[in-house]
Amino acid sequence: MADITDLLASRLECALYDVLGDDTYSDLTAAAIAAQIRPSSNDRFGDYQANIAMSLGKKLGRNPRELAQALCDALDLQGVCERIEVAGPGFINLHLDAAFINERIAIAGSDKRLGIERVKQPQTVVVDYSGPNVAKEMHVGHLRSTVIGDAISRVFDGLGHTVIRQNHIGDWGTQFGMLIEYMLESGATPHIGNYRVSDLNTLYQDAKKKFDAEPEFARRARERVVLLQGRDIDTANLWGQLISESYRHFDEVYRRLDVKLGQCDVRGESAYNDQLSSIVEALETLGLLKTSEGAQVVFPAGFKDREGEPMGMIVRKGDGGYLYATTDLAAARYRVGELHADRIIYITDSRQSQHFAMVFAVLRQTGWAPESVRLDHVPFGTVLGKDNRPFKTRSGDTVKLKDLLDEAEARASAIVDQKSPDLPSDQKQDIAHKIGIGALKYADLSSDRVKDYVFDWDRMLAFEGNTAPYLQNAYVRVRSIFRKGGIDPANLDAASIRVADPAERGLAIKLLQFPAAVKSVTDSLEPHRLCTYLYELATALHRFYEKCPVLTAKDDAQRASRLALCRVTADTLARGLGLLGIGVVEQM
Repeated sequence: MADITDLLASRLECALYDVLGDDTYSDLTAAAIAAQIRPSSNDRFGDYQANIAMSLGKKLGRNPRELAQALCDALDLQGVCERIEVAGPGFINLHLDAAFINERIAIAGSDKRLGIERVKQPQTVVVDYSGPNVAKEMHVGHLRSTVIGDAISRVFDGLGHTVIRQNHIGDWGTQFGMLIEYMLESGATPHIGNYRVSDLNTLYQDAKKKFDAEPEFARRARERVVLLQGRDIDTANLWGQLISESYRHFDEVYRRLDVKLGQCDVRGESAYNDQLSSIVEALETLGLLKTSEGAQVVFPAGFKDREGEPMGMIVRKGDGGYLYATTDLAAARYRVGELHADRIIYITDSRQSQHFAMVFAVLRQTGWAPESVRLDHVPFGTVLGKDNRPFKTRSGDTVKLKDLLDEAEARASAIVDQKSPDLPSDQKQDIAHKIGIGALKYADLSSDRVKDYVFDWDRMLAFEGNTAPYLQNAYVRVRSIFRKGGIDPANLDAASIRVADPAERGLAIKLLQFPAAVKSVTDSLEPHRLCTYLYELATALHRFYEKCPVLTAKDDAQRASRLALCRVTADTLARGLGLLGIGVVEQM
């Protein structure tokens, strides 16, 4: 079933051909035409609005309103639109036919996928996200990469692509030589089996202080790195235990966040250690390597520093050590060559934008990522406190992610206790988890990812506005109708839907826009687009609920129609939130 926008665009494409002829029409693509059609923000201007006559008229030197009228006269939308009209200086307002809406909603509502078609040409999509560091507790800085990456992965999964999640953790390098040497010298190693990641975090901080203050210790720490790289048994054993405890901590956080990442998805920096020398050798063979102040550097085309000089990317330091860039090149080569990726998506904060732009440029120059492989960097802004500075604890420390999850559930639990004190404790605990964690994730996902956002508990847990609790409550409202009426929603047939009231019509049309909203996330890699859609759907539901009695409808046919419309809405809310990694609840 074609998306409504695509259907309208194809009909408009035929009209453009009729009105403009071959020569003028040849500049227009189907995508360009579809981009000029959008849902109307006000139903007084139709259900959809096409603005193409405005832009095209100016380009062709024609009166936009006259061009719009000519297009309307040529448009064949019989059975799709009940009315087409020109408004203002050249807008084309499209009013869908009620029978068309009923037919479409019957098809979508009878489909478990709610009209979301699987892609005809599925790709292998590698998504690189989260990326915490071993022997350190996950903190608020890992939140955005983790939840944005999880949502994007779920959407690609939902459209039928093969998604390979890659958790590129920091598990190698000088920091481990420093930590292991400190543990050996301080006598901490006999107790390593009893340590939790919080203990390792403290040890790391102490080791860093000593590393910065004592040159001799720094020298020994670097020697320990060499032993680690050489697979010294004692050093490697300690490193393995640090890895094991860190994995336990990561898994606990991911489980509480309801994120689809496990140990099978981990491929850390250490996995590429043996390939780094060959990366540098290959760059040298290709003539891309230059020596600068003892370091080996690649200068990808098009990058300049502040003085206008070519900007380089170091791949091996003067002391023989490798950098993040070298590992990222090795990881990409592995993902293309071994995982057969058609598309690789990296989700990191915006401060790494230039780094990935340079890495991508080198991958193209070397051919390790041919043009047939799409490379995407998905940058995001910073989580801010109410003072508009990076979010910190009152003492100025980094906020631990575990503490953030604890507080989210505690605040949600207080709300549930107040609203539904008589529910069983295990049910209240489940509701508090889904509301609290859902609110935390949705506050992040609903923000334009490239922008910073202010962390505000009161706003994110509110039951009004564009929040997860508002959407979850919309789902609860529908489910309460079924409970009150003693109705099994599985028996409600979408084929019985007949829209008549404007609120019914608005809700049904919004439901039909769900597939396009999901697809827009794969095109833009912006989960907030799906969030905005779900908020608009919940708002349309509340408007319907206020205007259209359901259980007390005037007759059996209207009652059956409205109940089915409610069922499709609940299914869409649940599926849409599920694609964001957020659960729904039956009661609040």
